[in-house]
Amino acid sequence: MVRLVLFDIDGTLIHTDGAGVKAFGRALAMEFKVPADTSWASFAGRTDTALARQFFLKYDIEPTQTNFQRFFDCYAHWLAHMLSQTTGEICPGVWRLIYELQHLPRKPVIGLLTGNIRLGAEIKLRRFNLWEFFQTGAFADDHEDRDEIAVFARERGSRLLREDIGGDQVVVIGDTPLDIRCGRAIGARVLAVATGSSSLAELRAHNPDWAVTDLGKVRAAELCRA
Repeated sequence: MVRLVLFDIDGTLIHTDGAGVKAFGRALAMEFKVPADTSWASFAGRTDTALARQFFLKYDIEPTQTNFQRFFDCYAHWLAHMLSQTTGEICPGVWRLIYELQHLPRKPVIGLLTGNIRLGAEIKLRRFNLWEFFQTGAFADDHEDRDEIAVFARERGSRLLREDIGGDQVVVIGDTPLDIRCGRAIGARVLAVATGSSSLAELRAHNPDWAVTDLGKVRAAELCRA
């Protein structure tokens, strides 16, 4: 029986019209006086901390804890501003799947497994009235490597459930091959959804347990059956 369902955010739960990418550029320019151009970097499936380090290395910014803090404080400010200026949207099927998960006879814990820093995740999901549905999570604050973030997410789910859950009791839901990989890193089942930057064919090539065009194409009972 599945006891923990972990969702990615960008491209899986919501679209923000690039608010996070824009906020990255603005924060770099404001705090470190470097070009705001982020077009050369691939954001899909990456962690905020790993991306920040990549930008620091490109522009010879010392990757100190102080500089990371400066950057992410400014990033959070710009992210909230950018989200207030865009409509964005919740991806198809999200509301129904969350509702169904909450109403299963033995409902699982619903959590987050994301490359966003925790504050960034909260800002994004509060903008779309989704934050309160998630009982636990792991974020880029925990580790730069997404596979390691998955370990934190499973451990926190176990503590919340007060039982040691195995990978086969976890479902990871995401929209990139990196989401599939991090789910496999903890032995979880993986649902890949083609509402992000990867096509359905690209996702299927990485052998997830399920691959769908959007979350409206899958039922919670199917995901969580024994």
